[in-house]
Amino acid sequence: MTTRILVTGGAGFIGSAYIRTLLGPSGPPGVTVTVLDKLTYAGSLTRLEPVRAHPALTFVHGDVCDAPTVRRLAAAHDEIVHFAAESHVDRSIEDGSGFTLTNVVGTQVLLDAALRHGVRAFVQISTDEVYGSIPEGAAREADPLRPSSPYAASKAAADLIALAHHRTHGLDVRVTRCTNNFGPYQHPEKVIPRFVATLLTGGRLPMYGDGRQVRDWLHVDDHVRAVELVRTAGRPGEVYNVGGGTALTNLELADRLLAWCGAGRDRIEHVTDRKGHDRRYAVDDGKITAELGYRPLTDFAPALTATADWYRAHRSWWEPLLTP
Repeated sequence: MTTRILVTGGAGFIGSAYIRTLLGPSGPPGVTVTVLDKLTYAGSLTRLEPVRAHPALTFVHGDVCDAPTVRRLAAAHDEIVHFAAESHVDRSIEDGSGFTLTNVVGTQVLLDAALRHGVRAFVQISTDEVYGSIPEGAAREADPLRPSSPYAASKAAADLIALAHHRTHGLDVRVTRCTNNFGPYQHPEKVIPRFVATLLTGGRLPMYGDGRQVRDWLHVDDHVRAVELVRTAGRPGEVYNVGGGTALTNLELADRLLAWCGAGRDRIEHVTDRKGHDRRYAVDDGKITAELGYRPLTDFAPALTATADWYRAHRSWWEPLLTP
């Protein structure tokens, strides 16, 4: 029996990795995939090149806020995996309106369509940022949401709207909240590709504040494995944290990349800290481990080196994306 999956944001960094996994040689049998993507500055069809010719893949250029398009697609699909989002915190601080529109209104449009057309499962892809800064310990799925940035607030709102559709309407909603992702094809506005691109172009790494903010790093391949576990075996109405198992300060991350290119800390430039900058993120992912058998398989150190090497070998991909 064929499962028809609608994947929003499938030309983005994480969504495209999910598509490549679904349609790759080790992907699940009997699935067809439709990608709905607006192709904003952060979307690129080049990420889908390895599977563009796959007979089970269809691409639709469109917006999750476009209700007629979303309804038409929902009517032809069994499940929705919702990656589409505005996701860069700095941009949300400058102007949060687009984040509210895409992340909140777009999610509502998708949920309405899922209900109208009997979609049997809706996977909402979220972020650890909804929990806010965690001074110690780790956030669990039932902990209060305390988002700091407009981006995180928009994702928290989307999560709550999605879960409300489960409680009110019985829609099978499953939510994942992941830590910081990295890997090939990530837009150079994100910290790892930004640091690598800066080093490769002779610049100094811009370090917010004292650089001691802590983030947990998750390779994108591990993340999409977790998403697939939740899609296929997760429980309706549940939230699943997804961790990477490597917590580093931003300075420690910079040190690793400086060592990769043979440079020292003189290549770091401390800049004014981001407004409302969360000091530390940490999630407890014991639930997805116990219920679904997830654990990160990627060894961070060689994966970071491989990622940096990928950017060095693919300058033609990321150089046009650099902002002045």
